[in-house]
Amino acid sequence: MLAAPRRIIIYLLMTKPLMINLHETAAIIVHGGVGGFERDSDGCASAAGCARAELDRGNDALAAAIAAVVAMEDDGRFNAGSGAILGLDGETIEMDAAVMDSQGRLGAVACLRRVKNPVLVARDVAASPHRMLCGEGALRFARVGGHADYYQPSDKAGIVHRALISALAPDAGPFGMLWNYQLPPPEPVRYACDTVGAVVRDSNGHFGVAASTGGSAPALSGRVGDTPLVGSGFYAGKAGAVTVTGQGEQIIPHLLAHTVYQWLAEGGAMENALQRGLGLFASDLDIGIIAITAGMAGSASRRGMPVTLL
Repeated sequence: MLAAPRRIIIYLLMTKPLMINLHETAAIIVHGGVGGFERDSDGCASAAGCARAELDRGNDALAAAIAAVVAMEDDGRFNAGSGAILGLDGETIEMDAAVMDSQGRLGAVACLRRVKNPVLVARDVAASPHRMLCGEGALRFARVGGHADYYQPSDKAGIVHRALISALAPDAGPFGMLWNYQLPPPEPVRYACDTVGAVVRDSNGHFGVAASTGGSAPALSGRVGDTPLVGSGFYAGKAGAVTVTGQGEQIIPHLLAHTVYQWLAEGGAMENALQRGLGLFASDLDIGIIAITAGMAGSASRRGMPVTLL
C-alpha cells in the first residue's frame, strides 16, 4: 500500500513552468489540454485520484495513467471520449488515443468512432500483435473486445459546433476543395484542438503514459493528429514519460514528445527540456507539455492548461 499523498497541486499554467522535485516513490501528472479552463481543474484532480487509486491497489504506472484518462473521457468537459467534439458535418465524432510504458507496451487507435473510452481500446491494442489500429478496423476490434456501441454527443459538443458554424467565413478555402463528408461544407475557422493526458511513475520505478483526444476543428474526416503517433504526442521509456497537447500538424514534424524525452534521458534539466520544447514553435502557437522522470515532474504551456500533480 502506498503512503497517502502529501500534496495535490492544481495549477492553471500560464507562462511560468511548474517544476516539482519528487520524493515519493510514485507520482502522477494529469493535464486537461492547452487552452483549457481553470474551472475544469477539478476534473484533472479527480482523474489523478483515480490514478492514485490504481497504484494503491498495486497496479502499475500504465494502469494508473489509463485510469486517469478514462476519468477525463467520462467527464464530458474535455475534448476526449464523452466530451469529444463533432466534425464539421455536425454528426461525425472521430477519436484518437494511445498508451505506452517503460516495459515495452504500446498501443494506439486513430479515427475511432462510436466507443465511450478510446483509451481502453488503445490498451487492448497494446495487448494484441499490433501497435496501432484505425478507422473501421479499430471499430471492429473494439466490438470484438467487448466495447459497446456508444454515440451520445455532449451538450458542449453541440455548442462548440454551432459556435464554429456561426463564425465561419464566406470562403471555404482548402477545406471546401477537399471536403470528404457526406454533407456539404460550411466554412471553417479554427476552434478546438485540446487533448487530455497523464504520465505516471509507480513505486517500482516504471513509467506510463496515456492520452486521448476528440480531434481538432476544422478538420477533414479521417484527420489524425499527434495524439496517437508515438514520439509525437506521447513517449515513455526507462528515463521517464512525456505527453503533449496542441495543434498536431505543428507538433508531428518535431516529434515533440520523444524530443523532450531524449533531452531528459541525456540528463537535461526538466525546466530546460520543457522550455526548449516550447521554443521549437512560433510564440503564438499553443503548445503544452507534461513530463516525469525519476526525480522531477514538470509542465509548461504557452496558454492556460489545467494540471494536477499528485
